[in-house]
Amino acid sequence: MRVLGIDPGYAIVGYGVIDYNQSRFKVVDFGAVQTKASAPFSERLQLIFETLIKVIDACQPEVMAIEKVFYNTNAKTVIDVCQARGVIVLAAQLKGLEIFEYTPLQVKQSVVGYGRADKKQVQEMTRVLLKLDAVPKPDDTADALALAICHAHSSSANSLIQRASRTML
Repeated sequence: MRVLGIDPGYAIVGYGVIDYNQSRFKVVDFGAVQTKASAPFSERLQLIFETLIKVIDACQPEVMAIEKVFYNTNAKTVIDVCQARGVIVLAAQLKGLEIFEYTPLQVKQSVVGYGRADKKQVQEMTRVLLKLDAVPKPDDTADALALAICHAHSSSANSLIQRASRTML
């Protein structure tokens, strides 16, 4: 299974593409879409959309795993992130990807095994699981790879549950 992980934002969108086969990971590609703060917001959204279409075309993922947005203290930031997230979801939808959403807690639990793990622990475990020499930068890229790992683990667990329930019938 080829998974595109996305850490949504409007200044930086992290992405990571991995293959997951028989409990083994292989990194296909990763990086970040960075937009200029001085650019009009609509142009920033367009750059995010067009770049992700290119990534999807180049890497041919089957699914996309994206972080659910959670509200912090700045409503404007959340609204802008949601707009960026919308164009990201649209790009995946137009390319026929199945879309899965995960909370930060789910990602931490899946990658580290502990829902209250800190960012550095998640990044280091992502590096270890993917056999990378260093934690990918910017942080948004490492977070996107962690989302892809989370989906791989989640879909693998769901497959086992489905197979087990079929054998019991």
